[in-house]
Amino acid sequence: MGFDVPRSPDSSYNSVYPGNEDDARDPPLVPPHLHHTLLRYPSSMNTTVNLPLPENVILNHLYIENREPPRSVVALGFTQRFRSKYVTLVLYKPVPRRGNSST
Repeated sequence: MGFDVPRSPDSSYNSVYPGNEDDARDPPLVPPHLHHTLLRYPSSMNTTVNLPLPENVILNHLYIENREPPRSVVALGFTQRFRSKYVTLVLYKPVPRRGNSST
């Protein structure tokens, strides 16, 4: 005694394959409140200056520093709240130059 799985109707396999027009569209715009990341604030050697508190909408999101080319490094950031503190992790990665064969 077992359960017999019902057969799927043949019409469920006749879905139209997505066309190339989906690939040609631009990605959606980023909401404006996600532009206020800590990577956009200038760095300072003065340790007494505090950064502003991050907005809740940027917590637990990976964000990238958006600089105009040519750039030598890319900065990725991630901000998370831990109790009443905020922890931001920043990863810097060198950008390989075009035509450079080394990896």
